[in-house]
Amino acid sequence: MGHDHDRVVAGLIKEKDLSKIREAVCVQVEKIYDSCREKDCIEDARVRFENLSPAERDVINEAFNVKIRRAIVKDVRTDVEPVPFKRGFYTVDVKFIIKVILDFFTNGPGDCIEIHTIPGFITFDKKVILFGSEGNVKIFTSVFEEGEIDKPVRSKLQQSNLPFSKVEVAEPIPLNAKIRGILDKLFEDKRGEEEERGVEGILSKRVFVTIGLFSIIKLARFVQLLIPAFDFCFPNKECIAATEENPCDLFDTIEFPFDEFFPPQKFDFPGALAEEKAMFEEMEDKFKKR
Repeated sequence: MGHDHDRVVAGLIKEKDLSKIREAVCVQVEKIYDSCREKDCIEDARVRFENLSPAERDVINEAFNVKIRRAIVKDVRTDVEPVPFKRGFYTVDVKFIIKVILDFFTNGPGDCIEIHTIPGFITFDKKVILFGSEGNVKIFTSVFEEGEIDKPVRSKLQQSNLPFSKVEVAEPIPLNAKIRGILDKLFEDKRGEEEERGVEGILSKRVFVTIGLFSIIKLARFVQLLIPAFDFCFPNKECIAATEENPCDLFDTIEFPFDEFFPPQKFDFPGALAEEKAMFEEMEDKFKKR
């Protein structure tokens, strides 16, 4: 932590700061009881399309190749349930809803190749088991009103200390995309062509993508913790504000973004050389195992 005269302020802590702990305080926080990290390769996930125009359907049907440009996590839905006969453990069902941006390649006039961009989405489900402990209380709060009876805070969702899930996810890494005819046995879909007609119109081809996904899944509860405290957290600097009088003064404090105009080379980029070496070593290990 830093120092403002003899006061300890937010920042890196030093050993001599420990002698300045003033009290133990009780705070209510989200405590992470258990967590796990996941590295998923979602292989050949079926792409669904919504509200395709007739022209877009024609593009997909006529495309001879497809490339995945980008993947974006649009939503993550979870469900936490206790594991039978395993006290304190819970299953966390996670559904990732991922939007994919696809480039379709079609033959144009003459020898021209045309590229059409059409979005779609995939879903990915997984289930993990995490420890969440036991206990179930309801938490009621009220709003202070001087000279009157305090008003309770009413909500359809009553707060409790039951375990709840938190999912952190990085943007997916696009790896591959394929387009296949619906009669291709390699990607035969038992749900039939009727589903294609009902949702997407008549599609004679289907699209499959492979993406990499990194996520961290946590199980947390609201608890009271006793922690050491140095003091109240007083601000140790004045605010910098842009007004009509000084917008340029604020702009002057911003350094010129050289890296935006001149992207760093490999040997200047933090960790690039070490990462390259690690990738080569990983590839060599895979070849040796073959």
